[in-house]
Amino acid sequence: MTDHRRLRVALLGAGAVGSQVAALLLKHADELADRAGASLELVGIAVRDLDAPRETDLPRELFTTDAESLIVGADIVIELMGGIEPAKTYLLQAINSGADAVTANKALLATHGPEIFDAADQVGAQVYYEAAAAGAIPIIRPLRDSLAGDRVRRIMGIVNGTTNYILDRMDTEGADFADVLAQAQALGYAESDPTADVEGYDAAQKAAILASLAFHTTVPLDAVHREGITSIDKATIDSARHAGYVIKLLAVCERLDAEPGVDGQESISVRVYPALIHRNHPLASVHGANNAVFVEAEAAGNLMFYGAGAGGVQTASAVLGDVVSAARRHIAGGVGVAESTRANLPIVPIGHVTTRYQITLEVDDQPGVLATVAGILSEGRVSIATVEQTVIDDAALGVPVARLVIGTHKAREQDLSDTVDRLAASGVVERVVSVLRVEGD
Repeated sequence: MTDHRRLRVALLGAGAVGSQVAALLLKHADELADRAGASLELVGIAVRDLDAPRETDLPRELFTTDAESLIVGADIVIELMGGIEPAKTYLLQAINSGADAVTANKALLATHGPEIFDAADQVGAQVYYEAAAAGAIPIIRPLRDSLAGDRVRRIMGIVNGTTNYILDRMDTEGADFADVLAQAQALGYAESDPTADVEGYDAAQKAAILASLAFHTTVPLDAVHREGITSIDKATIDSARHAGYVIKLLAVCERLDAEPGVDGQESISVRVYPALIHRNHPLASVHGANNAVFVEAEAAGNLMFYGAGAGGVQTASAVLGDVVSAARRHIAGGVGVAESTRANLPIVPIGHVTTRYQITLEVDDQPGVLATVAGILSEGRVSIATVEQTVIDDAALGVPVARLVIGTHKAREQDLSDTVDRLAASGVVERVVSVLRVEGD
């Protein structure tokens, strides 16, 4: 083996991903050294509990509960603890000590990214986070580097494997939400408390990261509009299939043209919600717990990135790619490359977006009802594209009820939302069953 400069690597966290990163660092040390141009010596693994059971057999002498001592003197610090604290404190300590940092911590970057990147910029360090947005899928580097000379118009991403698994099973097998969620938990796709996944929090964190990169603008997490999938039932899935659509939880990051009231400049919208995707769209073919990110750029055109969005060894692949990049930077020397967030485009509320709706209503099955519904839509400046009516044969309802599935033409989100509210308050609508946006057309 060629003699290489030795770089000290400290690992914080030995969960599913951390254990795999450590195992691969040890197993492929010679290969990684040749690729990086430096010998990557794993000097220790900081954990909370030395005796906790772990999936991977690792040398016990590497483990320590003293993360701060491990960070001192490290050239590269890999943070895989998750959560905000103490991960944030340790990451800042690593940066301020002159180490490059590698992290997969989407929650930390979505909430404290600017502070962390600024700290790295101050000392000339670099923060790598390829695994933070879509697991093993290489999307951070393409957005940050490959497309840096282009103008990204729009990103649509399936960035949460749990929700994609649930919605896919409901679509392909006709399963109920609760049953599939229980199966996802049994398989390890979902936590015992699945709120972060099914309510869209995890996807919103990733959307904030992707939008910040794509539009060179800091996107705070609270600027991301978020909706989950808990309202999606079998009837909604069946209705989507009948109309030629599939339902996916999408992270949508979009550059909007200048409009009055936004200082005459472009703006951006970042949002997460379940949406209808036509079955011919590439994202419709993303099955199981896989992720995919669909990028629309002005010069490059449409790009699709697809693969495993989670999993210990898969995510470890992205982490190790960052470690090799960090090692190469150390060998080459020089300061780290600062994050490009100087565009400062305004982030507008979802009401400014132009989109399409599919509105499903239960209405009184009486003459004139459809005309009344159409009148409310017209008053709200919402144009009807399609209408499908079926009669619900259910004596328990007490009165004849019809289900209307209304597809709209594109309209301003605020007008669509206000119109749905007026429909719900009208005397002819018994229930607004669902409201889904249509994306990708």
